[in-house]
Amino acid sequence: MVNIERVVSGQSLEWVDTSKQPPRLERVRLIGIDAPDWRQQPWGLEAKKGLEQMLGKVISQQLVLKPVLLESDVETLDRFGRRLGYVWKDKVLVNEQLVKEGYVLAVPRSPNNKYDQRLARAQEYARLMGRGIWNPSQPMRLTPAEFQRKYR
Repeated sequence: MVNIERVVSGQSLEWVDTSKQPPRLERVRLIGIDAPDWRQQPWGLEAKKGLEQMLGKVISQQLVLKPVLLESDVETLDRFGRRLGYVWKDKVLVNEQLVKEGYVLAVPRSPNNKYDQRLARAQEYARLMGRGIWNPSQPMRLTPAEFQRKYR
């Protein structure tokens, strides 16, 4: 179990790795998902808020994040040195829940494909139900990757 310090975006978290001396703030990139860019409004902010709601609760107007379990796959780090992981909270795969709620896209990233089928099913559900980025009255028209290429 690790204690999350903060939610950076709809796909990234920070936690303190106490196994290192001195303890160090580490970033975790959730595997198998791609969250809207923070400039892709309203979806980028909604993805971050959705992840915060899944991982904690507000007490006295302050977000208190709960401990989570981090699970690795084949690769443990991405090309930026961030830890890659699946996040579990109360036996719920948070990566999958973010997709199912329509906050993020399921994006397979071989060789890290342990839960690709679960994520694909969650995305199909969100799409069919018109949730979040799939809402027919306000759909996200560009994937995060397309948005970043277009607006760099």
